[in-house]
Amino acid sequence: MDEINEKNIHQNALKLAEEILHMPMYKPFFNKIQELVASSSVSKNEFKETVQSSMKERGLETELRNTVFQWMSSKQKSEKGDRFSYLKKANMLWEKRIHKSLNSMCADLGIPLGKLRSSADKEEMTDKWNELSTYDLDLSKYRPVYASKDFLEVLLSLSGPGYERLEGEPKWEFSHIPLKVKTLDELRAQYPELSRGEPMLGVNPYLASTMTGFSSLEAEHMALGIQVAALQYAPISKEYLKKGCPKCLRAQLWAQVLGTNVTQQNINYYETLKNSVLQNDLMVDKLIFKDVQLTASNDDQYFVFEDLLYQVMLCFSRDSEVQSILKSVLGAPMSTTIKGKQLGVDCTINFPPSGVIPFHGFTMYATPFCYLYDDPIKLYFTFRAFYTRYWHRLHTISTHPQGIVSLCLLYERLLQAYEPDLWSHFRNLNVEPIRIVLKWLVRAFSGHLPPEQLLLLWDLVLARDSLEPLPLLAVAIISFRRENICQVRTAQNIEAILADLSTISVMTLLQLSLMKE
Repeated sequence: MDEINEKNIHQNALKLAEEILHMPMYKPFFNKIQELVASSSVSKNEFKETVQSSMKERGLETELRNTVFQWMSSKQKSEKGDRFSYLKKANMLWEKRIHKSLNSMCADLGIPLGKLRSSADKEEMTDKWNELSTYDLDLSKYRPVYASKDFLEVLLSLSGPGYERLEGEPKWEFSHIPLKVKTLDELRAQYPELSRGEPMLGVNPYLASTMTGFSSLEAEHMALGIQVAALQYAPISKEYLKKGCPKCLRAQLWAQVLGTNVTQQNINYYETLKNSVLQNDLMVDKLIFKDVQLTASNDDQYFVFEDLLYQVMLCFSRDSEVQSILKSVLGAPMSTTIKGKQLGVDCTINFPPSGVIPFHGFTMYATPFCYLYDDPIKLYFTFRAFYTRYWHRLHTISTHPQGIVSLCLLYERLLQAYEPDLWSHFRNLNVEPIRIVLKWLVRAFSGHLPPEQLLLLWDLVLARDSLEPLPLLAVAIISFRRENICQVRTAQNIEAILADLSTISVMTLLQLSLMKE
């Protein structure tokens, strides 16, 4: 066994050494190492020892360790096998349906997928870049390509090998899909701080500290967080987030865990994305403007960030690195010829370059970051890292244990096992349990929970590198409002009971759900 482990470690080390050569951090890091080796702090006679000690003193050892941590975090395995090929096929068909809907909208409106901006349009957008809410666009004929309810119908129509739905049988549940999800006992072991009811932020802000010298748990956690942030070491920052994060430290610690501390290289890249927005008029630009107006602009918590969201989402649409990171997930992108360019190599581009076509509510993946970052560049790269690591799984069909299909299955099994009366109530009303909560899951509760509570939930997602807290919270909320739900007889009334989550205490409910017998 030890030989096998050593072999795996050796193979991973070789793979990392190969891949690190192509990482954005490699060139500047290599230059720093060259400067260090040429300095007087490195001795020729004790080369290895002095290089290691000098790297540690200059923070280069921590930087390299963080790179290894980020690389390992990106190498999560998904389940594979012929028995799951139908899910991959379903995702391909879903993508084709989205592409067809987009092309149909373009045909109806008589517009191309992409074209060069006119000089006047480019000048106007440039002048209004910091106040894009005043940018003149007629969006009255544009509509979202799809919404969560459309995605729900696709999910409910999934059928595994050997499973045939009888004619007239209602689309009900996901139990026929043979994906492995955790039991409540396994979740308790996965989240011991919650299942043991340990003191943490978001439960009781006035809870007394367990250490002398601190007036409250919050003060104690703040002092510890300042020390953790100063270390700039991603694994420790991630561990710290398990018990919540003070507001003033969240931006810094999230960036450390995700590896998104902004460099000059990032600044230059963001400027390239911005220039692409100013240069090319893509059809998705209207979808982004429309989505911001339908969601964030109408939300009391987020409307003040409208201009910032336009900048970030427009740049995201041009980011080909997103497509590169998610190439195994997103499938084949559309392509288009930019109208107005001369025929040549540069006239055809992937559409959109990011490979991600925005849907109704897509902007809500970015809105909470506006509470953390004033700088659009810092906001952009942290949001992008969160999306490529987590949020893309919420609107694509896959076998991944953190994918939306597995999350739906986990929600249903927990609800059926630990709230059988509610399950029977839904069944008697012919209301699919997932129909009530999918909009929460697809948006990771953004726009449904107050920002402060939402950010505590996302702390946990990042700390545990898992989306399982989403279905767990969904079950906890349903359970919390069990009495009222059991008194109504329609899906509309159930949704009305669950429409307002402004009084929900996320960490309290998660603790209660894992502590219950």
